[in-house]
Amino acid sequence: MLDLLSYFKTLTEGMIMFIGKKLHTLRKTKKMSLTELSQKSGVQLATLSRIENMKMVGTLESHISIAKALGIDITEFYRDIDKEAAILEVGEAQNRTDVFTHSEHSSSDILTKNILQKKMMPVLIRIDASGKTNMEQNAPGTEKFIFVLEGTVEVTVQEQEFILNKSNTLYFDASLPHSLTNKGKSVAKILCVSTPVSL
Repeated sequence: MLDLLSYFKTLTEGMIMFIGKKLHTLRKTKKMSLTELSQKSGVQLATLSRIENMKMVGTLESHISIAKALGIDITEFYRDIDKEAAILEVGEAQNRTDVFTHSEHSSSDILTKNILQKKMMPVLIRIDASGKTNMEQNAPGTEKFIFVLEGTVEVTVQEQEFILNKSNTLYFDASLPHSLTNKGKSVAKILCVSTPVSL
């Protein structure tokens, strides 16, 4: 039970909509009304309604009771929920803590969590006036997409140089040596997405 409780806590973080969708699908498959499910499971009708309408997750005990009432194992209730939720992630600025420094005059915020489980890594790069990032050279097969949010940036890829202004983009092979230089007089901000993830 301790392992299941731990799994439940991990599973339900940020997955409220998937729990609700799964319950609705299973209930409809069993051709059972919310009232019937409430009577069979002992879970209050209001609670079941709130779970289905993505207002709450419910408790592990309520999930076990619901699964029994539906005639399924609790693992069936949770099946594929973690896979579904893995493709959706909402991030808030105050929750971003992964910041790393390119050089003395540049830094980056990683805009997503659990990056080793992702196929893309979105990063917000900030470069001080006249500053630049260190030269990078990622693994073969790595690609990068750059979108300039603010400022003017010079992107050096191997021996080529590209001047990008606000809203300009550049897509390139990140296995080639590359760096970014702020050519403006204020902080430059660049959205950079690399794929696959390469640290």
